[in-house]
Amino acid sequence: MSDHAQTPSANAPDATPDATPVSPALADAPVVAHVVRAGFVESVHHGTVVVTAPDGSVELEVGDASGPVFPRSSSKPLQALAMLRSGLQTDDLHLALACSSHSGEDFHVAAAREILAGAGLTETDLQNTPDYPYDEAARIAWIANGLPKQSIVQNCSGKHASMLATCVTNGWDLATYRDPAHPLQVAVADTVRELSGAEPGAVAVDGCGAPIHAIPLSALALAFGRLAAATDGPEARISAAIRAYPEYLGGTHRDVTTLIRGVDGLVAKDGAEAVYAVGLPDGRGVAVKVADGSSRARPVVLAAVLRRIGVDAEDTLAALEHQPVLGHGQPVGSVVAVGI
Repeated sequence: MSDHAQTPSANAPDATPDATPVSPALADAPVVAHVVRAGFVESVHHGTVVVTAPDGSVELEVGDASGPVFPRSSSKPLQALAMLRSGLQTDDLHLALACSSHSGEDFHVAAAREILAGAGLTETDLQNTPDYPYDEAARIAWIANGLPKQSIVQNCSGKHASMLATCVTNGWDLATYRDPAHPLQVAVADTVRELSGAEPGAVAVDGCGAPIHAIPLSALALAFGRLAAATDGPEARISAAIRAYPEYLGGTHRDVTTLIRGVDGLVAKDGAEAVYAVGLPDGRGVAVKVADGSSRARPVVLAAVLRRIGVDAEDTLAALEHQPVLGHGQPVGSVVAVGI
């Protein structure tokens, strides 16, 4: 989910560290999960949780959800929405891949190549960070075949292929599509602003090389509630694609795929540094940020929030909560949500 560092380039936002204050979502975050080994609390995770109503009011808040965070790959459905609004022509399967942090399985790679071919492009046009497949089996097979890291199997290739296809549709420059001043990225910023109701704050280089905008966690939740409740227009198309093809959004073994399959009408997107965003069909939005960026606590905390607000999907939530702590290769504890 855009996890890997990207060397700044001439068309990338300034990545020089600055002295801006730490977001309250991080600095003041309460404990939201315990890591328990044989009944002993070995570690804790701090985090922030928010549930928003359709009108944007806050129904549930743990920590301070007003502070800006980088949504990381949880932004991808909003980025894909900007592409649709800019004229991207695609079907729902490939639109789901545009929203994805895919696992690099064969069907993901094939679909990314189809997006490129449909726009008259090749893998050499991709500018996302080369990597190995995210899925363990796919990664082992890729390396065993002696293949190097490549952009096409990196988890953001569907988004980047779709960004390029959008540029082709509009006659926009391909070489600079990651530049924040490029018409595509301006459209993305405008869409984030409109759907979240928040002015994007800091702009940084995401792991894949594209710009990423900081917004309050509550604004991220609101945006997803709006996506999930949409009944027409490009917003509804984004939600329909995610619901119809969750395996293209994530992968065969991903918790986000399990979540979408298991809860009717839900849309969701996970993100690097332990972000999770969910929209419910009644217009409520949910967002989670684990302050230390640990992904092991992210699905556990989200499951606790969904239980708290009455989402009825026991098997699915139990699967999200299954984060065992191992000793000598055997379960000896678990990650447990607290304070939700």
